[in-house]
Amino acid sequence: MADTPFIIAVDGPAASGKGTVSKLLADHFGLRHLDTGLLYRAVGAAMLERNGNLDDPAASEGVAHALDLTTLDPDHLAQHHIGEAASKVAVHPPVRSALLQAQRDFASTLPGAVLDGRDIGTVVCPDAQAKLFITASLEARAGRRHAQAVRKDPSVSLDAIQADLAKRDERDAGRANAPLARADDALLLDTTNLGIDAAFEAARAFVASRMPT
Repeated sequence: MADTPFIIAVDGPAASGKGTVSKLLADHFGLRHLDTGLLYRAVGAAMLERNGNLDDPAASEGVAHALDLTTLDPDHLAQHHIGEAASKVAVHPPVRSALLQAQRDFASTLPGAVLDGRDIGTVVCPDAQAKLFITASLEARAGRRHAQAVRKDPSVSLDAIQADLAKRDERDAGRANAPLARADDALLLDTTNLGIDAAFEAARAFVASRMPT
């Protein structure tokens, strides 16, 4: 088993807490972490910077193929409008195909990794030893995202953020290629009423139960 990468796949909608839990799992188990949403955010950001058409699959695919994973800036890419752009380019099958192999290569490098996104357990790493689907109510997720956004822009509206999240949920779950879905063997973890410590402990215990003895 020492020669087999241990892969943890974490899926869920935006602002569910999956990114925070994933980072904590990676630190705890000594694994690398990849927020795969950053890849799509980077494509979306690049399209915005060149005033590209987010609904153009070919243009978005070209950006995806040229993406350098070593230059991703999480702080810059965390901006709300970039998240919206990412959700739009992520529906294009050519974009998802272009980024798929990079994600799999990252996961398959020893000792393994924690990947979080929307199709990790179902498409990117269907053979992952541990899979989690982390979710929360729309209202709870909007409140979390709003609390983050107002630190940079006090004028951001909670209602607007909730509406945007609802649209993203619909796009992510409704796209024909690799929709957001819970893998059959994934632990469902609802963080609506959980603090980060409780959410992490539930995730840690599940992952530990899936590790080879």
